[in-house]
Amino acid sequence: MNNINRRKFLKDSLKSAAGVSLGLSAMSLGSPKAFGANDKIVLGLIGAGARGSLLTEGMTKEENVETKYVCEVDNTRGYGTIKNLEKLQGYALKRVTDMRQVFDDKDVDAVVIATPGQWHALAAVWACQAGKDVYVEKNISMTIWESRQMIKAARKYNRIVQCGMQNRSMPENIAARDYVKTGKLGRIVSVKVNNTLPGGPWNPPPDSDPPKSLDWDKWLGPAPMVPYNVDRHRGYFNYFDYSGGVLARTGCHTLDLTRMLIGDPPHPKSVYAIGGRMAYDDNRETPDMAVVTYDYGDFIMTMDHAQFKPYMIRTIDIGDVAYGDGFPDWNQCPTKIEIYGTDLMMLVGPHGGGWQVLSERGEIVAQGTGYWDTEPHWENFLDCVRSRKLPNADIEEGHRSATLAHLANTAMRVGNKHLIFDAENETFPASDDANKLLKPEYRKNYRIPDQV
Repeated sequence: MNNINRRKFLKDSLKSAAGVSLGLSAMSLGSPKAFGANDKIVLGLIGAGARGSLLTEGMTKEENVETKYVCEVDNTRGYGTIKNLEKLQGYALKRVTDMRQVFDDKDVDAVVIATPGQWHALAAVWACQAGKDVYVEKNISMTIWESRQMIKAARKYNRIVQCGMQNRSMPENIAARDYVKTGKLGRIVSVKVNNTLPGGPWNPPPDSDPPKSLDWDKWLGPAPMVPYNVDRHRGYFNYFDYSGGVLARTGCHTLDLTRMLIGDPPHPKSVYAIGGRMAYDDNRETPDMAVVTYDYGDFIMTMDHAQFKPYMIRTIDIGDVAYGDGFPDWNQCPTKIEIYGTDLMMLVGPHGGGWQVLSERGEIVAQGTGYWDTEPHWENFLDCVRSRKLPNADIEEGHRSATLAHLANTAMRVGNKHLIFDAENETFPASDDANKLLKPEYRKNYRIPDQV
């Protein structure tokens, strides 16, 4: 089967499974606007970097979808996207620098939020309050409290909020989850998550004046006002003010897929994390090595995170794996998931890596190849905007997966500690230092309210 036909087959397979294999999608949210199956959806893009542009251009190519706004505070970005969209649609878009102009327009039905991380939660809350549905990129929040507020806003205003956890919409991952559901692995006792990627030493340039093309105040948004630095601007994932580091930025994909595979468990009882700048002796805030243990009571999940390994290749970067019928070399797969049952074990490669179930001596007893494609995820979002069914990566599951990354970072930031987690209240009953990291110190005019 060639790649084009295989892609169509996978899309058709996913659509036929929609609403029956994904438990949350059976629920529905009401809407002030009643969509027919073929009604037009009007989009606004918030953050016109590569990711936001790809998503919005892809959605706009779908039937009865158009984009009215591109919001971007960096005047060097967005024009290519606008040009492509105008060619596609045949008429001009509006380019703005204040996202509230997009939210205030009654024509806009949904927004794509692809800003740096410090904006994700506030932009999503504002969008929900304005009656817009939301596709928000990962990691969806800066803290546990933030994504809880996102849930409150989504439910209060009856909005669809799809998190950018695309692995949840891939047919091979749904098939792997369904295999786990059969119980053939036996009782799951141990789960190992890997997020071990290349990296290098951190050498930021000195602070400088911001470029005239950039509104630095709006770019910072909720984050503290600091002097401009090009590394903060372009390498924002190196700073806890704008990101949870690579552990959260890419690790959230693998953590989220892991949760999906094993039935989306609730929060763990505790976390123990140890890590820091171990491979490189520099002052970057985010760790280049971390080992995390999550206690779920009846099973243990661990995560190895690294940002220094040049000898491991992600599945998404291996063509015959991500876009063919091959499987990763599991020994060299930096983002694999290992699920250990009492009878069998499963290996899963996110982003098109597929899955294999092994018995003793490595005998393969079941498997499914993968094909990496973002399209099914945005199609699911658009379908849910019309149907009002909860999407594959609903904000509730996005929050629980983001929480795993936040728990790991919090335990490291307070001194590589073991932290008991009160899952019901989402606090740390024995650590005042950890509780201080639950809610950022927002700047005036950029605050998420306690009552959304």
